[in-house]
Amino acid sequence: MNEEIEFIIDTAKEAMDAAIKHLEKQLVNIRAGKASPSMLGSVMVDYYGAQTPLNQVANVNTPDGRTISVQPWEKSMLQEIERGIMIANLGFNPMNNGETIIINVPPLTEERRKDLAKQAKSEAEDAKIGVRNARKDAMHEIKKTDASEDVQGNAEIDIQELTDKYVKKIDSILDVKENEIMTV
Repeated sequence: MNEEIEFIIDTAKEAMDAAIKHLEKQLVNIRAGKASPSMLGSVMVDYYGAQTPLNQVANVNTPDGRTISVQPWEKSMLQEIERGIMIANLGFNPMNNGETIIINVPPLTEERRKDLAKQAKSEAEDAKIGVRNARKDAMHEIKKTDASEDVQGNAEIDIQELTDKYVKKIDSILDVKENEIMTV
């Protein structure tokens, strides 16, 4: 196989890897019943006039499976952190005890679990679209090369096998996440 075609296949593989990484990052944000510091990953706080991620102004941890504790590095930031959590509209009700902010994570209802499973499925579908776009781009690039028809045909088969492998990988990642979401 010539170098140009190998480069096209490597580029397609990198794009497909990126789709998987993006999917995994998106799925981390979909909560599955247990409290996790990443649940507050989207919270921004007004830190002396600048919008700053919560984890840069406070220590966020989970003392148990149902509680998130937010300990600001400066006590004066308690109100701002509380406001930031409310503005993020995550469905949490933060409680300020004067030193830390405690968030009780309510257990998920069956309906909410189904919604989250749908959301996970949608993210997986987006990842599959990314993989298929990488395949389409690679197939288009292969056709533009001056390689023989046999070499082009073999490269197209390789791209299709790579695509199938990545789609299966996305399905298995989704299955794991759906099981995690639906487990009470």
